[in-house]
Amino acid sequence: MATPDTVLITQRVVTEAVRAAFGGGFDTTVGGWVPAHADLNWANMSGPESCLFDWEDWGDAPLGLDSASLWGSSLAVPAPAVRVRQQRRGDLESRDGQLMTLFAFSKFAGVDAHPEDPRVEPARREAARIVSEPRAR
Repeated sequence: MATPDTVLITQRVVTEAVRAAFGGGFDTTVGGWVPAHADLNWANMSGPESCLFDWEDWGDAPLGLDSASLWGSSLAVPAPAVRVRQQRRGDLESRDGQLMTLFAFSKFAGVDAHPEDPRVEPARREAARIVSEPRAR
């Protein structure tokens, strides 16, 4: 199992993080688990040759965790955020991808969000959209 932020990811951890940040009233059940890096962000990537670093958290995680984490780390800069969203659309629009978006965003856009973090408002708007969709309930 993956350990994002050194915490073993479980159904309970996902449910508690998402509900604490964005409330209840919608289904937080994970549908499928797949291998994941579990700490995918720009600091753990290099270029121009594509290489991923920092694999100590890898393991099985809900589908969409890596895509949601990378998208969340991109929200402060619109162009990369749009590109990640477009290229990872399949993961992010899946039921588990939406749940993992809420999970990833809960880490920086929840009740204890830093008011000057430029990712907070776009993350909260996206979270509100996801929570209001019928398939999230």
